[in-house]
Amino acid sequence: MPEIRLDKFISERTEHTRSQIKTIAAKGGIRVNGSIVKAADRKIDPESDTVTVNGQELSASRYRYILLNKPEGYVSSTGDHDGKNVMELIPPELRTKDMFPAGRLDKDSIGALLITDDGELAHRMLSPKKHIPKIYMVRLARSFGEEYAEKFAAGIELENGEVCRPAKVQRAESCDTVAFVELSEGKYHQVKRMFAAVGNHVEKLMRLSLGGLHIAPELNCGECIVLTDNDIKQLFNYDNFADFCRIYEKRFLSFLINE
Repeated sequence: MPEIRLDKFISERTEHTRSQIKTIAAKGGIRVNGSIVKAADRKIDPESDTVTVNGQELSASRYRYILLNKPEGYVSSTGDHDGKNVMELIPPELRTKDMFPAGRLDKDSIGALLITDDGELAHRMLSPKKHIPKIYMVRLARSFGEEYAEKFAAGIELENGEVCRPAKVQRAESCDTVAFVELSEGKYHQVKRMFAAVGNHVEKLMRLSLGGLHIAPELNCGECIVLTDNDIKQLFNYDNFADFCRIYEKRFLSFLINE
């Protein structure tokens, strides 16, 4: 990989501006391969050189990918005009200036949300032609209807006349008011509106997966993890819906019921 300026490397991987980086360097807060470097315009090799800023080692990867288990009460945005936003949940040392939520999750919903500064990946994820499937687990106000699977597969017509793409839905084996839904599009409040269209009401919604990228049971609401390039590849490797439901029912059923 071609060498690049140290301040450019740091600027792309943190929230620091070039002027802030220059100040940090002057105070001895930047090290390259263990040695203090005070010249912010020094050239480095991103692949072979190790850079730390105030003791925090920076990734060689140009982009950062974070999987957040979004809690209730946070909006999927980067601004504060609608209240608390999901960026507040990302530790400062993991943020970059261009980071944003790739897609959205309703304020009162929980679960998997990808935070990244990779605009090209976000476009691939959200493009109507390549929209990756997402799996949700929901708690319903009334029992799951046996006719739901057929209606969802045919394409639910919403109250405003919009018709959804065919979707998969399956009742949890051990609870008749819990269901799984797989969608390949992202209309506003879609899961809730689809169940409303068949005469039911979603009381709780948790997104469990984005493509083949899953929320781990040990990742608590409000917590996040940094993803590797191999993790990101899983976005485009999709699961068998029935197998996924069986596995994740055991992992999350009690949580969804007791919330």
